[in-house]
Amino acid sequence: MTRISIIIPVLNEAAIIQETLSRFQNSSDIEIIIVDGGSQDRTVELARELGVKVIVSPQFGRANQMNLGAAAATGNILLFLHADTHLPTGYSEIIQETLSRPQTVAGAFELAIDSQEKSLRLVERVVNLRSRFCSLPYGDQAIFLKASIFREIGGFPDLPIMEDFEFIQCLKKRGKITIAPAKVITSSRRWQKLGIFKTTLINQLIILGYYLGISPKKLARLYGHK
Repeated sequence: MTRISIIIPVLNEAAIIQETLSRFQNSSDIEIIIVDGGSQDRTVELARELGVKVIVSPQFGRANQMNLGAAAATGNILLFLHADTHLPTGYSEIIQETLSRPQTVAGAFELAIDSQEKSLRLVERVVNLRSRFCSLPYGDQAIFLKASIFREIGGFPDLPIMEDFEFIQCLKKRGKITIAPAKVITSSRRWQKLGIFKTTLINQLIILGYYLGISPKKLARLYGHK
């Protein structure tokens, strides 16, 4: 039987964690693992009240959180999900079908942003074109793969930022990254916080800086990570 372990790294998500977890009620073929990265609010308490597996990471950083979650997972498929991202209806079947395709080693979904803002439609199109033609999805597109392959490549690299980029680069050396024909819906809060133009500009500068060899620690400070 195929079992999917959904690993959700969190940090101060008390405002949305119960809604996030409520989406997975009555799902018998999945395992939910919350990995907390040092929340100062009630995130851990609220998650535990709902009876899901909760791990408190001794180290900060999303890469560490996801690796800890994967180490504790019992499923034969791993799905890495942001707390503010909704999976599409029928995601379990879509994931299994995607991973069954020839040469496919991992997959992700197309991206939709939960906002009526027209400029975000352009962001969606650019993300989805990049994902399909460059085989380069990012973490907010819910990356998934077989647990055995995750272990073989050693998990996410220990980086404060761009860990999903490096992870995908490593996977591409082993086979194809397939984008599933369905969309996750992610919150627009990241774009609303600083504004769409500024957020998009920072994202592109981070990518450019990484290609130019700027230290991930410096890039993380620019992005706003601790």
